[in-house]
Amino acid sequence: MRSLSILRILLLFVGSLQTLAAQSVINGQTAVIAFSAIPQESRVTYGKKNIPLLQHPTIEDKRFILLPIAYRSTPGEKKLLVTYADGEKRLELHVEKGDYRSETITVAPSKVKPNKEQAKRTSMEYKEAMSIYHTLNPERYWDKPFIHPMSSKITSPFGTARVYNGSLKSFHSGTDFRAEVGTPVHAVNDGVVVLAKDRYYAGNSVVVDHGEGLYTCYYHLSEMSVKTGDRVSQNDRLGLSGSTGRVTGPHLHFAIMLYGVQVDPLQLLTQINSLFGKPEG
Repeated sequence: MRSLSILRILLLFVGSLQTLAAQSVINGQTAVIAFSAIPQESRVTYGKKNIPLLQHPTIEDKRFILLPIAYRSTPGEKKLLVTYADGEKRLELHVEKGDYRSETITVAPSKVKPNKEQAKRTSMEYKEAMSIYHTLNPERYWDKPFIHPMSSKITSPFGTARVYNGSLKSFHSGTDFRAEVGTPVHAVNDGVVVLAKDRYYAGNSVVVDHGEGLYTCYYHLSEMSVKTGDRVSQNDRLGLSGSTGRVTGPHLHFAIMLYGVQVDPLQLLTQINSLFGKPEG
C-alpha cells in the first residue's frame, strides 16, 4: 500500500534562503509548506496560479500554504515563487507520478453514456459544482484537527484508474468507505453546507465549505440531514450512506476540492493535521 505522506512540512525562513533543494510531491496530493518571518502581504505563485498564504492554526507568527497538485499534472520539475517587498525566493518541486492501481467497473449503460436530456443535466450540475469549488471564501471555519467522515474500511482509495463498462476511462476522485445503507456520515470539521441535492452521477450529495478554498464532499447518500446554508460543526450528521447515483453498491464516496483541484482527501487531512502535531486525519 502506498504511503499517504509525501511531503513533510517545510519551514522557510524568508531572510536566509534563495533557492531550496527540490522536494518530491505525487500527482493528486497536497503539499503543506510553512513559512516563518514572512510579511502578510507576500505573494505565493505556482505556475500562473496565486496560492493563498494562510495563518498557521496554532502559531501566531507563522503562515503556511496548501499546494494541490492535480492528478493529471505532468511529472517533472516545477517552481514555487514567493514574492515580498524587497525580493523573491524560489522553491523547486519535483512532481512524481503516483503508483495508482487500476480497476474495471460495470454500471448501468445510461451512467456511462447518458441520453441528451441526462447529458444536459450532468453539464448543468458540473457547472454549478465548479462555480462553488472556484469560490474562495476568505473566512476559515475550522480551528481544530480534521476527523474522518466515518470509521470504516476503505474499499477504494483515491487515484485508482477506472474503466467503466470497458470503454469510459476515468480515475477515482475520492476515497470510498465501506458502509451499509443507513450508516451515519459526519462532517469532518466545522463549515457551511453549500450544496445538498440529488445529482446524476453522485446521487444525494452534500458539500461543505470549510473556508479558504477547502470543500469536502459526501456522495451517494440515501438520506440528507442538512440543507444548503446550514452551519455545521465537526461530527454533525450530514446524512446516511446509500447507493444513489453511479454506483455498484452502497458506500460513502468522500472527496475534497482545494482551489478547484480534486486531491487525495485523506492525505490532505493528514497534512493539515500535522500543523497541530497530529500524524493522522
